[in-house]
Amino acid sequence: MFQTPPDYPAWLPQILNQLTNLLGLQMNWNDFGPVLLILWAVIIFTLIATAGITSVTFLVLMERKVLAWMTQRKGPNRVGPWGTLQTFADAFKLLFKEDIMVDGQDKFLFTIAPAIFFLPAFVFFGLIPFTDQLLAVALPAGALFVFAISSISVVGIVLAGWASNNKYSLLGGMRSAAQAISYEIPLVMAVLAVVLFTGTMNIGQIVQAQQGGFWNWYGILLTPLSLVIFFVSALAEVNRIPFDLPEAESELVSGYNTEYSGMKFALFFLAEYASLFAMSAFTAAFFMGGYYSPFGPFVLSLISGQEPAQMTGLTQLALQIEMLFWFILKTYAFIFLAMWIRGTLPRLKPDQLMGFSWKFLIPLSLINIFSIAIEKYVMLPPANGKTVLQSLPILNAQTVMPWAGWLVAVSVVFWLFFVLMSRLLSEKLEARLARR
Repeated sequence: MFQTPPDYPAWLPQILNQLTNLLGLQMNWNDFGPVLLILWAVIIFTLIATAGITSVTFLVLMERKVLAWMTQRKGPNRVGPWGTLQTFADAFKLLFKEDIMVDGQDKFLFTIAPAIFFLPAFVFFGLIPFTDQLLAVALPAGALFVFAISSISVVGIVLAGWASNNKYSLLGGMRSAAQAISYEIPLVMAVLAVVLFTGTMNIGQIVQAQQGGFWNWYGILLTPLSLVIFFVSALAEVNRIPFDLPEAESELVSGYNTEYSGMKFALFFLAEYASLFAMSAFTAAFFMGGYYSPFGPFVLSLISGQEPAQMTGLTQLALQIEMLFWFILKTYAFIFLAMWIRGTLPRLKPDQLMGFSWKFLIPLSLINIFSIAIEKYVMLPPANGKTVLQSLPILNAQTVMPWAGWLVAVSVVFWLFFVLMSRLLSEKLEARLARR
């Protein structure tokens, strides 16, 4: 069912053989498979890291322009044409700012904390399947590795808060740890529903399972609830409004980055936007078909009359560009939605933020996995080649939909009962504590 991406393209050893022949060396690079694999990974990761830095620079400008448009302001319009060079001017300013460190700080941890926070955000770019070939690392357990890496950035924030010798920074770091623990649970459970339905944790294979049009995308018909849970939890993981509690200016001055200046502060700033791009890209890969066209076949296939596997040369290059176009379009749609939410919603209070995860998202995630397991079992073909629905004569197209509707209704009622009871118990506990 799934296609395994090639370890490295066939043209790579051909180009290296031509270069060595020009230098007068007799080498056959086809005999150096591990070296070619490492070289290809370095090339792809370098290109992706360059694209990541460029995209982050553009995201900063994009958010300023989008928020200005939503609040009826002009935004950056002085540096460069239409303000396009404003982000470069800010980066140039931060590059030459003084790196201030005060007495009482743990200088080693204070210095490496921004790097710990920054590096995992760019490791994500090596795991994103931009196209079927533009993928640096195709791990069999890529979905699991994504969330293992995302947890490291929380360590950077906690270290930054603790090493700053500042109570406001320490509170910001502790808030970040509590928030990450709370929202990583529904985040992982949302992807677990996709993994359960697909049968693989390879991100590239999850994308391949959604080919054929938007009606096969997991976020449209099969697991729409997982899409909502994942995107909301992803906003909390990257500290976006309304979940930016670790850096609440009105309460913590600036939070975990209060004592930072210069490029150390810039690393925190850029890593948040890199994580926003990565999480939006993973949302597109897990739930919206990744690099596949929403219309079914690729536009290039309709024009040329060739299947993607039959395309070679410039036609294959054009196909890769089309794949990249669809993937970037979907990714920036989710980025725009995150910016829209920032310009619309206020920041949550600490009790609201924690309660929203433990009382709302986590129960909803459990119901979602339960529903996906039933959906997977119903669609699973047994030995006779028929699904469970086809094997039961009492169930057909006319009776399946009412039963599915009742299942959804019962699940919603159960979830509402759980939320209301937890809210009632919380109010009783708060009243009892108030009487003390």
